[in-house]
Amino acid sequence: MREFKTDALQVEIFETRDEMGKKAADDVAACIKKELETKDELNMIFAAAPSQNDVLFHLCEKTDIEWEKINAFHMDEYIGLPADAPQGFANFLKDRLFDKKPFKSVNLINCSAQDPNEESARYSKLLMDNPTNIVVLGIGENGHIAFNDPPVADFDDKFLVKPVELDQICRQQQVNDGCFAKIDDVPKYALTLTIPALTRAAHMFCIVPCSTKAEAVKNTVSAEISTKCPATILRKHPDATLYCDKDAAALID
Repeated sequence: MREFKTDALQVEIFETRDEMGKKAADDVAACIKKELETKDELNMIFAAAPSQNDVLFHLCEKTDIEWEKINAFHMDEYIGLPADAPQGFANFLKDRLFDKKPFKSVNLINCSAQDPNEESARYSKLLMDNPTNIVVLGIGENGHIAFNDPPVADFDDKFLVKPVELDQICRQQQVNDGCFAKIDDVPKYALTLTIPALTRAAHMFCIVPCSTKAEAVKNTVSAEISTKCPATILRKHPDATLYCDKDAAALID
């Protein structure tokens, strides 16, 4: 493993995706246990994407996490998908984590909500009432975190959740990841937790494998901190770690 710091961000690079996912899961589990030494319950936000498969698998393998003390949230959802669509992020996480462990509560964004602004307000209140302790996230090919693509990303966003239009790179990534057959199938709009909603968490664990993310990872660790690459904001967080496999880190000097 290679490791270094860029500003406040800890960066760890592994030979394989499995090593990456296992170390990230070990660190998340250790953080959960430490937090529960002084708290009765925790609030966690999870990303839904194929890039998260490794860390979610290894988290599910652990038998010593007190899931019944954790309230689960997720960070984004398409607008207009059928409730049972396999591409829905709530369904992704139910399949890989939420239905596998006895969480205290699982709080899902409603992709079928008739009024996206009302749904944003509803989920924002849940986040306000349950301040986030831990975020497990990834980075998109365009540098987004959640669905905060560069055109809509705002480091000082006044909202916690908002409707957004997805940019072309983001939508194409969903095809590249095998989630949709063609770009015309990918919804154009989504609800997303904003950057302040994510970065207000005490601890952030960012898991990013694959060569398709190499440019985004390079920008995250070395470009100017700006919404041109929203993930650069991780370098200002007091407790954030970026986990990459060697393919995702290939362009790092």
